[in-house]
Amino acid sequence: MCDDGGKEERLTLLKEEVISRIDMSRDVSDEEIKDIIRDAIYGMKQTDHMSLAEREETFRLLFYEVRRLGILEELVSDSSVTEIMVNGVNDIFIERDGVISKWDRRFESQEKLRSVIQQIVAKSNRVVNEASPIVDARLENGARVNVVMNPVAINGPILTIRRFPDDPISMKDLTGFSSITPEAAEYMKRLVIAGYNIFVSGGTGSGKTTFLNALSEYIPHTERIITIEDSAELQIRGIDNLVSLETRNANVEGLREISIRDLIKTSLRMRPDRIIVGEIRDGAALDFLSAANTGHDGSLCTGHANSAKDMLSRIETMVLMGMDLPLPAIRRQMASAIDIIVHLGRLRDRSRKVLEITEMRGLDNGEFVLNPIFEFKEEGEEKNGLIKGSLKKTGRLAFVEKLQRSGLYDKSLI
Repeated sequence: MCDDGGKEERLTLLKEEVISRIDMSRDVSDEEIKDIIRDAIYGMKQTDHMSLAEREETFRLLFYEVRRLGILEELVSDSSVTEIMVNGVNDIFIERDGVISKWDRRFESQEKLRSVIQQIVAKSNRVVNEASPIVDARLENGARVNVVMNPVAINGPILTIRRFPDDPISMKDLTGFSSITPEAAEYMKRLVIAGYNIFVSGGTGSGKTTFLNALSEYIPHTERIITIEDSAELQIRGIDNLVSLETRNANVEGLREISIRDLIKTSLRMRPDRIIVGEIRDGAALDFLSAANTGHDGSLCTGHANSAKDMLSRIETMVLMGMDLPLPAIRRQMASAIDIIVHLGRLRDRSRKVLEITEMRGLDNGEFVLNPIFEFKEEGEEKNGLIKGSLKKTGRLAFVEKLQRSGLYDKSLI
């Protein structure tokens, strides 16, 4: 048996041999690559002493190195891994079942890590280098990728991959996880169908995109929907008339940036029934409010905030990033455009919950008036540390006109 150093040297030699046999002048299929790798493994003297198990492991590693994402391919292919965090060459962390741990493998060199990064961004038609060291991209399986390179990243190239479920999590799944009660889910179903404009807020990793995806199940299938995202993550199904738009960064070749603001503006000329914006972080908030106020009832959006009330403060700030408007004018736009705020949170036991479902009642002396309809009430802890509690109905919807127009109003439920 060889030591680890011998294995790495043998793998490097085999990789060089495989690459030398690949015809780079054409698109080579995966099956051809596999045949070349097998020929190399069984044809080199350095592999004569290898057992069948070692040959199979070497075959797998070589294929990942040549055709996939190197050592990361194992993690990307593992559906139980939801987040991969590469902090330079030596430190790789993963999140599985909500728990973050350090992986016991590392990249051999910065060159290998950079090669994997360049492979990822190239497939998304993005460029990352010293002149443009930050980029968002995605993998073929839809996983979201963020890259930060030198000189911004002091401890080497930083790669973060967030993997989404192969099958989108449904509202039924969320009720099964106790993230939302069946009563609140039915309530949200009526609001979505009736065309209430809904803002989903929460912190990083609270499940905003997942919840937005689940809400989209309730959109009538006859409607025309346009989704707008920085990096396409939504997995909306069951809607035939669906248009998905994604932003583009400016690059060194002269292609100009296409922002969320640009996409919202152009979407209004595409005859949408509803607009779904994956996340708003800047002046695009003004464009979303304008769209929601001009006949696109039922539009959905997400944003980062610590509570429903805090989400309103953030929207004000983001609108001011887009245009210098008087605060009373901004608040009137917000009060008219936003019907419901759903706030999500991640509790100390790492579970994700809907913490608030709140109605925007309007303005009173220039201040927002909120009407909490559901609130999460904590009731202690289990012996295993899990939090006991549930989403309790605490109020009634004030503005029921949309429900009445859609024939969904039921006084006993609302």
